[in-house]
Amino acid sequence: MSTILDPTDERVPVERRPTARPAEIKGNVALLDIRKPRGNVLLDRLEESLIQRLPGIKVNRYSKPTFTKPAPEDLRREIRQNNGFVIEALAD
Repeated sequence: MSTILDPTDERVPVERRPTARPAEIKGNVALLDIRKPRGNVLLDRLEESLIQRLPGIKVNRYSKPTFTKPAPEDLRREIRQNNGFVIEALAD
């Protein structure tokens, strides 16, 4: 079992397991910009690479209102309903 470190609250540890990796990536992929400086640059390059390597996918871009707080529930719900995969940009 892998260990996932969650920096949001160390007072109450949460046990989590990574989701099993699918055999292939197809369908919709969400790219979430958390609004850290230059995260959009990382996502731009990643989007180009994904489209070149996986021509059958559709990339959907999303942004959090601010990096200082978790994504709002309605944004998380939209991402979950419309995508099979999520990649979150953390850059500075």
